[in-house]
Amino acid sequence: MNVTIIGTGNMARAIGGRLLAGGHEVTVLGKEREAAEEVVRDLGGEGSAQAGRFGDPIADDVVVLAVYYPDATAAVEQYADSLGGKVVVDITNPVNETFDDLVTPPDSSAAEELAARAGGARVVKAFNTTFANTLNAGEVAGQQLDVFLAADDEDAKATLASLIEDGGMRPVDVGPLRRARQLEAAGLLHMSVQGTLGTGFGSALKIVA
Repeated sequence: MNVTIIGTGNMARAIGGRLLAGGHEVTVLGKEREAAEEVVRDLGGEGSAQAGRFGDPIADDVVVLAVYYPDATAAVEQYADSLGGKVVVDITNPVNETFDDLVTPPDSSAAEELAARAGGARVVKAFNTTFANTLNAGEVAGQQLDVFLAADDEDAKATLASLIEDGGMRPVDVGPLRRARQLEAAGLLHMSVQGTLGTGFGSALKIVA
């Protein structure tokens, strides 16, 4: 499958690496084409990764918003006319400037706010509780990573779940898109304990049974 990743930061690299490891192809879009080209070089992929610039047309059916929440909002507004029916993956944690609270209303989430602007896209919340370091390794302490998914569209969730499994991780369906509210709160909590635990963003949230 071909996947477009919007963003050139650590999470774009990490998710891109997992997708390539699963045998898929990626297109990385950056605000500057040079930044996207650097990500592609870092990823390698033997021709399975290509670079573009934010604003270029998106042909792929799966789009990952690997950017901060304000940039994700700008992206869905920029591409609103072409996102209809596409699977749009929101990885954001909509934190404030001091990283101690969420900026979204209590009765909403970043994913729901983005879905309202995304022109009929099938938005899936995912990857917001996983850190780039752990995605690069694909595991923590020998444990397979759990990637929690929330969406209203079951086919969209199934599509992303398949990509996650191909990348060596375990998808966990947590329910409809409104469950993104709890996932984003969990993401904030996970970020906030890094200093206390001293894990250096190398920990993972996992359900063990």
